[in-house]
Amino acid sequence: MHTPFKQMGLIGCGLMGGSLALALKASGQVEAITGFSATPASSAKALQLGVIDKEVRQLEQVAIGSDLIVLALPVSATAQVLAKIKPHLLAGALVIDVGSTKSDVVAAAFESLAEQSWQFVGCHPMAGAEKAGVEHASAQLYQYCQVILTPTAHSSQPQVEKAQALWEALGCKVLHMTPDAHDRALAKVSHLPHLLAFAYMNGLLNGPELQQALGVAGTGFKDFSRIAASEPHMWRDIFLANRQALLSSLDDFESALHQLKADLQMGQTQEMLDRLHGASQARAQWRMSRAEPPSLATDLPIT
Repeated sequence: MHTPFKQMGLIGCGLMGGSLALALKASGQVEAITGFSATPASSAKALQLGVIDKEVRQLEQVAIGSDLIVLALPVSATAQVLAKIKPHLLAGALVIDVGSTKSDVVAAAFESLAEQSWQFVGCHPMAGAEKAGVEHASAQLYQYCQVILTPTAHSSQPQVEKAQALWEALGCKVLHMTPDAHDRALAKVSHLPHLLAFAYMNGLLNGPELQQALGVAGTGFKDFSRIAASEPHMWRDIFLANRQALLSSLDDFESALHQLKADLQMGQTQEMLDRLHGASQARAQWRMSRAEPPSLATDLPIT
């Protein structure tokens, strides 16, 4: 059986990178995986768990001999990391990332890789979990998920095709978007919900009788607050990297919230019912439009 990649170099041995490593191994797409983490304990744990086959302690070493490089790290570190590995990249090696913002990442790749930027293809798999760390990595994390590729005029079509084939071999549905369109869309359907979940929990902390309220919390609280347990450093970086699109989405939300608040204040029952009905219908229609396997009967966490 032909293996598309001889060696994968994983930069960032956490949940996302570790899960991709396991998935690519299980699907027979890589023969060996070399891993590096800025926190050595993470790569050591990945080696212990069999997520990677070799641990390196110097960033540059992860690129040596790797025909696939995966960046699974905070988006703010992209430029610095790519600049360090550039001199060691194999000719034709595919470089991808799994970051939640794309305009900044693609710009960083173009700046840091320069004449080699054609080797990079921006990727965003719409999967994740609130539990961080390689110990929570799973080969099934990306199964059936949607993956957005963000090629640009500087991209190489063969590289884009290799990236698409990699994700499709995991059972993913692949879409193509421009980096800017990606960031605007994700601000609305991923970044804003996470921001609101964090804000909601902070609002609870500032209120009286918190413990009494939490004592009677049920599934509504569980569902709405779940993503507030996500990794704070990662989400701070995402919010700041996509701040303009996120601020625009936040304006839209504040307007909708203000309308509902006014309905409450004025006791406008029909107006409130119309808004609730519109929201409920829109959510139901979106859910019906999703072609999901039976095993994905509940919404997956997205990043």
